[in-house]
Parts: sequence; C-alpha cells; structure tokens
Amino acid sequence: MKRLKAAVAGMGFIGFAHVEALRRIPYVDVVAIADSFGAKEKAERLGVPAGYEDYVEMMDACKPDCIHICTPNNTHMAIAMAAIERGIHVVCEKPMARNAEEAQKMVDAVRKSGVIGALNFHNRYYPIPYRMRRMALDGELGEIYHIQGGYLQDWLQYKTDFSWKLLSDQCGKTRATADLGSHWIDLAEYVTGQKVTEVFAEFKTVYPQRTQMTEQGPKDVDMDTEDFSCVLLRFDGGAVGTATFSAVFSGKKNQTVLQVAGTRQSLEWDNERVNDLLIGHRDGPNGLLTKDPSLVDRATAAVIGYPGGHAEGFPDAFKQNFTAIYGAIRGETPENPFATFEDGLHMMKICDALYESAHSGKWVAVR
Repeated sequence: MKRLKAAVAGMGFIGFAHVEALRRIPYVDVVAIADSFGAKEKAERLGVPAGYEDYVEMMDACKPDCIHICTPNNTHMAIAMAAIERGIHVVCEKPMARNAEEAQKMVDAVRKSGVIGALNFHNRYYPIPYRMRRMALDGELGEIYHIQGGYLQDWLQYKTDFSWKLLSDQCGKTRATADLGSHWIDLAEYVTGQKVTEVFAEFKTVYPQRTQMTEQGPKDVDMDTEDFSCVLLRFDGGAVGTATFSAVFSGKKNQTVLQVAGTRQSLEWDNERVNDLLIGHRDGPNGLLTKDPSLVDRATAAVIGYPGGHAEGFPDAFKQNFTAIYGAIRGETPENPFATFEDGLHMMKICDALYESAHSGKWVAVR
C-alpha cells in the first residue's frame, strides 16, 4: 500500500484538528505544516517533521500528495492555485473562497489539472446524517416539502469579541452566512438530494462597531459583515427551506440542527445529540434511532467506526471525510460522496445570492 504525504497550511484551531484527523488514517503521513507565526515551534510541538512560514517553500521542499488549506478565506485561492500548478491534491476549509468568482477559478484549475479538489464539509460524515440521506433518497419520507433548522454559536456575542472572520477583506462579503450557513445548506442538500435554486435573506449586524485590542490599546472598527442571518430557500425538488445562522446566539457553542419534513414522516438531527435520529410519525409513536451498526442498513453500517454505545463526534467526522478523500486519491470511489470543488462553487453562488437578497430585499436566483 502506497503511503501518502499530507501537509497543512494554517495552524489555528482547525489546522490542528486536520493534523489530528490525518494521523488516524493508517497510510497517511503528515510531513509538514505552514504557518505565518511560530511554524517550527508548532511543528515540533505536534511532532511534525517540518514547519515553514511560506507554504510555497513547504510544497516545493516536501512535495506532499495533498495539502490542507486551513487559513483565512482571502488566501484560499492563492494556496490552492499554487498546489494545483504542482499537481498536488487540495482539501480546502469552508467557505471555499471570498466569492463565486474566486471559487470558479479554483474549479477551472482543478478541471484542467486532474487533481482532486475537496471541501471539508464534514457533516456529511456523521453516521446519522448519512442514514438520513439513505432514508430520504430511498423515498421513506415520502415527498419532502420542508427543510428547516440552522447553525448557532455565541463566540462573537460581545462587542469586544474580535476575529479576522469579522472583516470582509479577509472573510468575504458574508460572515455568519458563509462561515456557518455553508455548512448547513450543504448538509440540507446532501441529505435530501435537492439543490437550492432561489433565496431570500435578512442580514443583521448587532454591533456596527467592535472593539479590537491592538498594541496601542483598544480600537473601534466599523463592521461591514453580518452577525446573523435568517434565510428562505427554494429547492429544485419543490421543498422550501427556513434557517437561521448566528454567531451571537447566547449559550449555543456550536449547534447544528436539521429537520426534514415529508408526506410520510419527518427526521430531525441535532449535533448536540450527535448519535440520535428522531423520526416523526402522525399515526404512531415517534421513533428514536441511536447510532449502532446492528440497527441500520449495510451501507450506513459501513460509515460507522465504533459499536453502539460509543459516541462518534466532530473528530471522527473529520477522519471519515479525509479517509474518503485520500481513498479517492488512491483511485477508490467512496460510497459516501465527499464535497468537491464543484460543490464549494455552488455554495459560494448561494452565499453571493443571499448577500444580494439581503441588500435588495428581493428573491434572488442562484446563478
């Protein structure tokens, strides 16, 4: 079995999570990391052989098979392009870029090169959403007509909370919508098999100014991105979607909820109860399916890593996603489809349309 070499660019929280998950794939070696601050010290602390301040130098020196992009959104395209030019496969954090124009260039480059371009929409790789997908596509829900839920956090609730993700020149035109909403919308499309075609949105910025701590002391910074959004979605299969995406919802640290209503039954998944699927019935008791390979179909059992009673959460979804991507690099076809650059481009088109709707007050088609 050929061993594959991985490198990770950007060593914030999510970069560390990528390194940890990659090490759980038996035939993958994390050979280097790149970060603009303390790269060598971070590499040494993680036990990674090499650390570089320059991602291009890292790619040329270590020649990885795949690079993971975990840097601010405004750098995604440049890093991806440099990798693709060198024939290196790419796993990119969401959102894919700052806008659809950048994402389109990334898709075009991947198509010409033949390398794999993947997005880390890891929600696809929890066992329960995969079971929901199987039930929806097999017709067990009947006609799906309503999809609702949202993604809620509170890490930016106070005026003194500050991050690069607040700044449009680094994150893109939308903040909460692209950062959180892209995860939820991809999950909704993945589970139901329906694609978003039109959108309507209301954006809200709670703090027109936020306080940034600098070496010179506190500094007020004008905000031009939203703290939360409420959206309506029309899907190509006839369903209507309703969702809220917020980084300022007190008490919610990282909650994703997806509810799918059909003419026969409904499904509900809450990642705060990650291993439970609620099944709603009109004329009988509601059901609770807890993740257990002995209780699901064979395909779903294949994406479950541990026996019943053993929870599988955030790190496990990363591992399962990366296992599928690296399997594809080796020529395998995963049964559970990971998100590609084409999926990332589609999501950026949705985010751009939501931004346009929020500022025009009109329904906007996803183009």
